[in-house]
Amino acid sequence: MNKPVPSLKVHESDNVSIILTAGGVKAGVALDTGAVLLEDVPFGHKVALADIPKGGQVIRYGEVIGLAKMALPKGSWVNEHMIELPEPPDLESLVAPVEAPQPLPPLEGYTFEGYRNPDGSVGTRNVLAISISVQCVAGVVEHVVRRIREELLPHYPNVDDVVALTHSYGCGVAINATDAYIPIRTIKNIALNPNFGGEVMVVGLGCEKLRPEMIMNDDELTQSKMFMQEEELLGFGAITDRVMDQAREHLERLNKRQRETCPVSDLVVGMQCGGSDAFSGITANPMLGIASDLIVRAGGSVMFSEVTEVRDSVHLLPRRAANPGVVEDLVREMSWYDAYLAKGGADRAANTTPGNKMGGLSGIVEKSLGSVAKSGSSPIVDVIGPGERLRRKGLTFAATPAGDFVCGTLQLAAGMNLHIFTTGRGTPYNLPTTPTIKVATNSGLAARWFDLMDVDAGRIAAGEVSVEEAGWELFRLILDIASGRTQTAADKLGIKNDLVLFNPAPIT
Repeated sequence: MNKPVPSLKVHESDNVSIILTAGGVKAGVALDTGAVLLEDVPFGHKVALADIPKGGQVIRYGEVIGLAKMALPKGSWVNEHMIELPEPPDLESLVAPVEAPQPLPPLEGYTFEGYRNPDGSVGTRNVLAISISVQCVAGVVEHVVRRIREELLPHYPNVDDVVALTHSYGCGVAINATDAYIPIRTIKNIALNPNFGGEVMVVGLGCEKLRPEMIMNDDELTQSKMFMQEEELLGFGAITDRVMDQAREHLERLNKRQRETCPVSDLVVGMQCGGSDAFSGITANPMLGIASDLIVRAGGSVMFSEVTEVRDSVHLLPRRAANPGVVEDLVREMSWYDAYLAKGGADRAANTTPGNKMGGLSGIVEKSLGSVAKSGSSPIVDVIGPGERLRRKGLTFAATPAGDFVCGTLQLAAGMNLHIFTTGRGTPYNLPTTPTIKVATNSGLAARWFDLMDVDAGRIAAGEVSVEEAGWELFRLILDIASGRTQTAADKLGIKNDLVLFNPAPIT
């Protein structure tokens, strides 16, 4: 008799398990849970462990992820075509705990090598950033950035890079519209990111609605802004030479920065996932949760985000709220996003992608329960809106859309100096401004994309390492990459993606 094939049941109350065999399992094969497959089931997909009647609950992570559209006999393949979403958690029912959760025990003795800034923040990179006030000048700035890399950077060996902070905002926009503050404060706060050391330039056109004064304070603009339309600038050469001359002044100061030993309390880490699959919530994201707790225990700051990927798990968060205001702010941000989606004729179900479904995720509820695992178990000390800067050390929910680069851009604006990104389907995602550690949720992806992924979390599903052990490994890797001792895979390959603003305001 053939030995039963292993599958993964996450919680004792679950009535589905996950196929662990690469390539899937054929009909007629018995699983170690006692179910015999009634049909072929792909890798990462769910199998019914008991008869589920029509309208019955499909349970994973000990939570209802959907209701059966039809009777699902034991051994059935359970996928997105067979279940419908339950109602989302009622926001009005969310209340803070009677007693605030106790902080986790402190963690001492861990440091990294970073760049200390005059304002006390710390960078993990030493980068010259050139921001724009309007999309019209993006091509010019990208041209100048190429010249700076070729002509100037070799003379400033302590400067890691020069990046163009380009975007599609600034002209043809309703600058005073209700929600225009979101892209404006995002652009402003990106310029203040600690990896730039306060040496940010702004290039404008001259006729745009978004004025440089709106995105930086006057004292921060000394010798740092210019408009292409200034009458004394005769020709393209004069324009680019002006930017080059200003860049030299900033590079001189940046080149004097040196890494120094800093406590982990100076880390600001953004946690994110994209191209998720059924393993995201059982390997990579729980591993990030352990690393998140370690950073918080050491006094550092961590963000988890993506409103639509938290909305269906939000009922699990109030018990971790450090104060009642956290719950009130969670409700505010979730309600705002519910209204935003409704205005666009969409709902939370629009989040789940074809790739998510091919990877075994049957809907946004299942995806959300796996996504929120990145937050670990620390108390949630604050909630910030899109484009806001972090206010407190510890674990913060930064309310952002779930789109990969929109979320990453908003975490950058919040002050992130290191980024961690999990994926099950695979993505070349990388930010040009911040080290981005990419974690594969399954070993198949890690092997296939051996030079694009930094960490193989699939070892957890294989039983080769525990979630806690993997979390500690990631924590140590974070310190190495923050210190410049190790490069991420995407940085070695030179992959850089654009930043993307979240702009819910009208365009005129």
